[in-house]
Amino acid sequence: MNLLINELYKEDIKHAATLELPWKKLSGKTVLLSGATGLVGSFLIDVLNYRNAEFGSNTKIIALGRSRQRIYDRFGLQGDTDLFKAIEQDVNDDLCPELLSQNADYVLHLASNTHPLQYSTDPIGTIITNIIGLRNMLDFAADKKAERFIFASSVEVYGENRGDTERFAEDYLGYIDCNTMRAGYPESKRAGEALCQAYMKQRELDVVIPRLSRTYGPSMLKTDTKAISQFIKKGVDKENIVLKSEGNQLYSYSYVADAVTGVLYCLFYGKSGEAYNIADPDSDITLKDMAKAIAEYVGTEVIFEIPDATEAAGYSKATKAMLDSAKLKTLGWKADYDMKRGLTRTIDILRTI
Repeated sequence: MNLLINELYKEDIKHAATLELPWKKLSGKTVLLSGATGLVGSFLIDVLNYRNAEFGSNTKIIALGRSRQRIYDRFGLQGDTDLFKAIEQDVNDDLCPELLSQNADYVLHLASNTHPLQYSTDPIGTIITNIIGLRNMLDFAADKKAERFIFASSVEVYGENRGDTERFAEDYLGYIDCNTMRAGYPESKRAGEALCQAYMKQRELDVVIPRLSRTYGPSMLKTDTKAISQFIKKGVDKENIVLKSEGNQLYSYSYVADAVTGVLYCLFYGKSGEAYNIADPDSDITLKDMAKAIAEYVGTEVIFEIPDATEAAGYSKATKAMLDSAKLKTLGWKADYDMKRGLTRTIDILRTI
C-alpha cells in the first residue's frame, strides 16, 4: 500500500513534522530505528523524511527491518540515498557488519511483536525481541556513544488493574501471572525496562522510555490481529464488525500520529531514565463502543463470535487499562486526534490505497 500518496495521511505527517519542537537537535545527526516498517516506526520515518525534504534537516535515517526490499517499498525508494539507508537485520540475531560499520546519534528500539496472534504463535520471538533484541540495540548505542536511546515500552507493563486506581500512572504496578504463555509480552517489556536501567548505570547510556497505549492508524500492518485493527479492516471492507467477547474491556488508545509525537517529546524533552505514558482521555473506550462506532460509520452491524483457542491464548486478561498521561503533558505534549477522529480518519485513508 502506498500511504504517501494519500492526502489525509500527508496532512498527518505534515502536522507532526511542523510541531514546535527543537528539531535542530536532529540537524546533521543520524537516527537509527528498529521496526522501520511497523506501525509507529514507519510513521516516524515519514515525519523525518518530511523534515529532510521540506526543511533541509539533513538528518540521516538508518532503517532496520527483516526485509530490505520491504523497507524500500514502504518509503517509495529504489535504494539508499544520502540521507536514508535500509539495513536488513533481525535485531534478535548478531548484528551484521553493515550495521556495525554505521554510527548513530539517536537509537530507537521500536521493533516488537505487538498483537495477539504473534503472542500465541511466536511466544519465544515475542520475549527475545524485548530482551535480546533490546540488548543488541543497547550495546550498539553504548558502543557508538549515542546521545540518547529510546525503548518503546507498553501499557501492558502495568498488568491487571487491581481496582485501586482509575488510571495507571508511571509508578503503578498491577498484577501479572508470570507463569503463563501470555505473560511473555508484558514481562519481557518489564525486563526490558530494567535492562535499560542497567545500561544507564553500567554503560552510562542516556535512555528514555515511552509507554505506548494501544496504538492504531493507517500505518498498521495487514497482519495485525489486535481487536481494533480487525475492527478497522472490517470497516474498510464495509463488513460486519466481529466482536469476540462481550466487549466490556475499557482501554486507552492512541492514533499513530499522537503516539509518534509522544515519542518525539520523549526524545527531545524526556528526563533520562524516566518512563512516560502516551495516551489521551478522549481516546478511552470499550471494545463494544468502538465496534459500534465503526459499524455506524460504515453502515454495518456488530456481531458476536467466540474466538478459537489460538486467538484466545493471545488475548490480554486485563479488562480495564487506562493510562494517566499527566507526566508527558508536563513536557508540552498533547493529543490532537480523539477516538472518533482517529477511527474515521484511519478508515478513510485505508479505503483509498
